[in-house]
Amino acid sequence: MLKLSLDAMARQQLAGARASTAGRAAHTVVGGHSNVMRQTVIALTEGRQLGEHENPGEATLVVLQGRVRLVSDTDSWDGRRGDLLVMPDSRHRLEAVEDAVVLLTVAKVGQK
Repeated sequence: MLKLSLDAMARQQLAGARASTAGRAAHTVVGGHSNVMRQTVIALTEGRQLGEHENPGEATLVVLQGRVRLVSDTDSWDGRRGDLLVMPDSRHRLEAVEDAVVLLTVAKVGQK
C-alpha cells in the first residue's frame, strides 16, 4: 500500500513551477509510461499553459489549488479547487488562470 499527501505534493510542485523559467513542474505519483493508468501532479504559474495536444485515452483533471481553464476547439471549461474536469476527446490545452496545481489521471486506450 502507498499513501501520499496530495497537499504536500501540490506545495512542492508549485514551488518548483515558481522557481522554473518555464513556469511549470510535474511529478508522476502513480503508474508511468508502461502502465495503463498514470496520475501526475502538475503545477502551472499564472498565465502559463500546457500547449494543445491530443488526449491519449480516458482522462480527468482534479483541481487541487488555484484556477485553470481547459480549452478545446469548440468549448472551454473553468475549474477551481475541488472541481473534476473530464478531458475532451478532441485536441485541447490547459491554461492557468492563477497559480494552479492539478491531478491528471490518464488511462491510455489500447494498452494493457
